[in-house]
Amino acid sequence: MAVVDTETDGKKKKKKKAGMLLPLLVGLFLALLAGGGGYWTVTSGPLAPEVAPEAPPTAEDTGVAETQVMAPSDAVFVPLDPVIITLGPEVAGRHLMFTAYLEVPPTHEAEVTRLLPRVLDVLNGYLRVIELTELSDPTSLAVLRAQMLRRIQTVTGPGRVQDLLVTQFVVN
Repeated sequence: MAVVDTETDGKKKKKKKAGMLLPLLVGLFLALLAGGGGYWTVTSGPLAPEVAPEAPPTAEDTGVAETQVMAPSDAVFVPLDPVIITLGPEVAGRHLMFTAYLEVPPTHEAEVTRLLPRVLDVLNGYLRVIELTELSDPTSLAVLRAQMLRRIQTVTGPGRVQDLLVTQFVVN
């Protein structure tokens, strides 16, 4: 029968554990050191920006009037004509029906009403490229609404359209 020396087997296991632990700790230390050095290099070291980032331009800098804060009773709602979009060849027979109102200050109602054909054109162009998968996401309406409002404000000019109120958004 072979005699097994359990004492030497236990020492070998301890040496193996200690041998694996040391490279792991050295690797972790070097990774932290490299991360900290990279952060320093990009934020305040040789790769840091030469000039501090500028603050966004204010209304006084751009010459544009500050966006008006309206009381709810001061708002005028300009209705948009209903928009019906065919959703493309891959989903034959599916349509998107969209109806909304534009919230505008009373002083800009006539200007925005005069620009409604341009507003409808930009909405048609944007809604035609939307895929059905984007419309099926429950959170997509908030994203689509923000994108449409940004496009409408670009067409009408700053300070003229305060909000887009979606009253109907139906995919059939």
